[in-house]
Amino acid sequence: MLPEIPVLADYGVSPTTGFLPEVLPLTRLPDPYYHKWEAIVADLQALILSRRIRAVADRLPVLSTVGLEHDAEWRRAYSLLCFMAHAYIWGGDSPAEKLPRSISAPLMEVSKRLELPPVATYAALCLFNFRPIVSDEPIDDLENLATLNTFTGSLDESWFYLVSVAIEARGAPIIPIMMTAIAAARRGDARTVTLCLRSFAERLTDLTAILLRVHENCDTSIFYHRIRPFLAGSKNMAEAGLPNGVMYEDADGKVEYRQYSGGSNAQSTLIQFFDVILGIQHRPTGEKPAAGAATAPDRSGPTPRHGFIAEMRDYMPRDHARFLEDVGRVANIRTFVESRTDNPELCLAFDACLAMLSAFRDRHIAIVTRYVVMKAREARERGRSGSPQATRQRVNLATVSTKNQQERGSKDDADGASGKKLKGTGGTSLLPFLKQARDETGEPAIAEWTRVFMNKKGKKVGASGDEPLKTRQPELESGPVPLDGATDGVNGLAASWELDDELGGGVCNY
Repeated sequence: MLPEIPVLADYGVSPTTGFLPEVLPLTRLPDPYYHKWEAIVADLQALILSRRIRAVADRLPVLSTVGLEHDAEWRRAYSLLCFMAHAYIWGGDSPAEKLPRSISAPLMEVSKRLELPPVATYAALCLFNFRPIVSDEPIDDLENLATLNTFTGSLDESWFYLVSVAIEARGAPIIPIMMTAIAAARRGDARTVTLCLRSFAERLTDLTAILLRVHENCDTSIFYHRIRPFLAGSKNMAEAGLPNGVMYEDADGKVEYRQYSGGSNAQSTLIQFFDVILGIQHRPTGEKPAAGAATAPDRSGPTPRHGFIAEMRDYMPRDHARFLEDVGRVANIRTFVESRTDNPELCLAFDACLAMLSAFRDRHIAIVTRYVVMKAREARERGRSGSPQATRQRVNLATVSTKNQQERGSKDDADGASGKKLKGTGGTSLLPFLKQARDETGEPAIAEWTRVFMNKKGKKVGASGDEPLKTRQPELESGPVPLDGATDGVNGLAASWELDDELGGGVCNY
């Protein structure tokens, strides 16, 4: 007997807002008892700039969570405490290795209640951190969105978060559409499945258009040097001053080191839902598909848990992660289409979805080239010139890599090998992982020409049929990026960025 198709409401998923809270995030906790938290976060920019965030937080009393009632209040508390925690850790000249009990104890309690890790996740930074400017207008419009909390108080930081919020909101209707497609496939209704897939592809185009708007109000230098350091987690942060992670103290006084990845758009349930619903499977980085393996994924059991993408489900709201697991058990679109290759409209609609999702990931690669790769190169060049800006004594993710480049110097320039050895969060070689994830998106394509097209996007076909073409990059005045020695890493909103000698990456870590 087939398992039941998941009901969205059972997982806290809305047909109109998707994985965003159906009840808008609170702009303030109503109980005056928590005004101390609210006051600190409201003045976070000033406290960070004046280097007073740690002194103020150290004097903060340990507040109980018993006054938190509704889910919206718990979510607001989680976001507030995560912003305070990351400001405390990264808001000085060097990172703080231990969180004060006034932050860590309530954060651990709130995290346990929400079944989220006590770190600034995608949920804390984006899902629980927005408000509509005009309450009766749509929240999928970037011009109608504002953030509740930021580290820097800048439009750039707000815009960076809100692009993700708008994508979540615009993509929300895809969820019930594709659940309808699952039910239609069960009863053999190819026409309905085709219509659902067409709608899916069209909406993916809208999401790509929203993603490309990140350039409008988020300056690359501000993002790289001012925003990105605060998004770092405590995992793989030895070079940035956290070799053991961060010490958390719970309500009982127990202290232990913990290591967590920073907030990552790979923690977006919506993006992972696209993969699950289309039957896209991601292998560990560098692993090739098994020769002669079945084209359709095995849905007879739970979704395999390996690799960085699967790990990021532990950073999602628990009900959302459970939703992905249960959808994986009933996802049948790929198998349905593969059994009807004589239906050209159905096959074309399915392939269009894969092509649009692959294009979405391509845009991520272009964005991270501009926001991370180029800025890493600039930092490296400043380090070589010995300019004062490059030799500041602050230790964070925007400065530690420059120091490393100066120390490694000619060795990296000689062989360019170090970049290839760098690992991302969870031991993954990140940039090959990102490109592999994009390439895997096209593997389920039905038409042979579709697979060929998506696999040859990095080449152009000339008279001989095999003329190489470098990966398309944003046009930049400084020319192409020689990444043979320009390496950098960050465990932040794009998880753990590690830059090697190939262009690539993605703000959403895909």
